[in-house]
Amino acid sequence: MRNMASGVFGTPIFGIVNKMFVALIDAPVIGPVVRRGIINVRYVGRRSGRTIETPVGYRRTADGVLINVMSPDNKTWWRNFLGDGGDITLLKYDGTDRTGHAVAHRDAHGRVSVKVAL
Repeated sequence: MRNMASGVFGTPIFGIVNKMFVALIDAPVIGPVVRRGIINVRYVGRRSGRTIETPVGYRRTADGVLINVMSPDNKTWWRNFLGDGGDITLLKYDGTDRTGHAVAHRDAHGRVSVKVAL
């Protein structure tokens, strides 16, 4: 099952699913409910210098949010926040865009989390 789950991230279906979540986040009626667990983030790529937006799952913490990266070996966005980390903007977080400092960490089991201090 693990290989099947990780393989989906490289398929065209994943792009369609991401677009669907972006639409749900912005939907007038269901958007506020969806935004309780999924939010769009915006950051500037370290190497490319491009501004990138992507939906991520998150949970609130005492000083910001925690993003647990699903299938981190198949994604690269979180690597922009290794080491000293960098700026990240949570779009429509509590109704407004909030910029914070994000730092990524990989644990001994390979799990990756990104802590965002607001």
